[in-house]
Amino acid sequence: MAEFVASHVELRDIALSYGQRRVIDGVTCGVRRGEIVSILGPSGVGKSSLLRVVAGLSAATRGTVLIDGEPVSGPRPDVAIAFQDPCLLPWLSVERNVAFGLGFARQTKLSAVERRARVAAALEEVGLAHARDLVPSQLSGGMAQRVALARCVARRPKVLVLDEPFGALDEVTREGMQKLLKQVVADTQAATLLVTHDIDEALLVSDRIAVLGRRGTLALELDIDIPHPRVEHLQGLGALRLRILEALRDSMPSSVSSHND
Repeated sequence: MAEFVASHVELRDIALSYGQRRVIDGVTCGVRRGEIVSILGPSGVGKSSLLRVVAGLSAATRGTVLIDGEPVSGPRPDVAIAFQDPCLLPWLSVERNVAFGLGFARQTKLSAVERRARVAAALEEVGLAHARDLVPSQLSGGMAQRVALARCVARRPKVLVLDEPFGALDEVTREGMQKLLKQVVADTQAATLLVTHDIDEALLVSDRIAVLGRRGTLALELDIDIPHPRVEHLQGLGALRLRILEALRDSMPSSVSSHND
């Protein structure tokens, strides 16, 4: 578990209920600057709900989320979120979709020149400088997700919250996006939470992995102390994979509600 003193994001005894149903119960962990923490767990155990609490989109029933020691009480301009659906506006160009994210974040102190520079730098970061004038209908799935990531990067967030961003991509495109994510986090030093159903993806990109169990409790937390590129260390990855699989099997809820995840 990341020590609070070194953590950029702190989750302290987080609980969340929908009516009488407890979705998350007593999750405590931290995410350091420049660190990727992946959240795994069976469907219905509250992974996406936990991300919504961190992003300030849902209020915890109990507990506190802190960013640099400041409680999260709602959406913040320094927290960027991306989903499996890149949520691009079809009538806007790639460049304007990324710029729209700056306006949505209420970063109104930026001049027009600063906004253009932010957008250009973000598109360069994700390898889409050449595609700035295209519209979403002209993009592949991987390119669309790069735009969504650029929209996050342009905000220069302290925290990245990613909910299955690569889940709909083919294997080759997904591998490229995983490498890009590692580079973006290294460059921005954003504290990053990634929800994924893919154990191998979590093992390849994460600094730590948290497994949510039944009733939304933290069933397992693992430090991934394996150097990159991790594909060269398959034996170590295999041992960790077995531990995660065991935790996931033990965490299968007796009943699953799609509303919770």
